[in-house]
Amino acid sequence: MATAAIRKRSATLHGHRTSFSLEDAFWDELKIIAAERALPLAALVAEIDDKRPPDSNLSSALRLYVLDWLKSGRHFRIE
Repeated sequence: MATAAIRKRSATLHGHRTSFSLEDAFWDELKIIAAERALPLAALVAEIDDKRPPDSNLSSALRLYVLDWLKSGRHFRIE
């Protein structure tokens, strides 16, 4: 099982630097999702940020996006 260490990440969203904390496993999945959607990772993070409820935080929104993606079967990964 992957470690649950949370790492601080940074991104520029709409010209402003922001940071969020995310486990490596979620970060890895976000990179895979971005590649599958042919998007830069920063664009995917910005999209998720734009769509999250105003009372939620970005870290949680990113985790929930990954969970939804995996549960929906939209991924095409062959392992």
